[in-house]
Amino acid sequence: MSAPSAPTTHPDDELLAAATAGDTLRVTAALANHASVEARDRHRRTALLLAATNDHVEVAQLLVQAGADPNAMDDRHDTPWLVTGVTGSVAMLEVLLPAGADLTIRNRYGGVSVIPASERGHIEYVRRVVHTDIDVNHLNDLHWTALLETVILGDGSPTYVEIARVLLAAGADPAIADGDGVTPLAHAERLGYSALAHTLRGTS
Repeated sequence: MSAPSAPTTHPDDELLAAATAGDTLRVTAALANHASVEARDRHRRTALLLAATNDHVEVAQLLVQAGADPNAMDDRHDTPWLVTGVTGSVAMLEVLLPAGADLTIRNRYGGVSVIPASERGHIEYVRRVVHTDIDVNHLNDLHWTALLETVILGDGSPTYVEIARVLLAAGADPAIADGDGVTPLAHAERLGYSALAHTLRGTS
């Protein structure tokens, strides 16, 4: 009497696991085995979102070529495109942008990707994303712009000064205040960020 065969992994589950691991060969095999490119895990994350979260660029390229949606949203209101603002991956941005990324989709805080990128100090990402159609003056649910987050949630270091410069050059409006009417300059002065304040005054 032969032993019972081990259960096989469903192609969708294999695709999700392979995308998380960044295994291009397994991703290719799962797709060839008819895995759905839009399969979702228990948190409604697609393979492309998992690849973007882990910055597996080659996997993302494969999935985009297979028709994966860069705007597929999970249960935390993340999409592959939105995640690039968190990771700061310019390489992933370049994969997802021509795939039809929606630059207006908002994360769970009501922000677009340039806002978390600015907050986290992802200077190269900010330099690149401001050359797209993204709204650098978008207000999130806290009534904060990317420029406000650069000041309020940054540390005033040269990285954040440069991000402020990039945003201002891209059309960020330093007169847009937070919900309490406090401007980026006023926040910079309150926090003692003299270099940022200098930049916001337009004297550097």
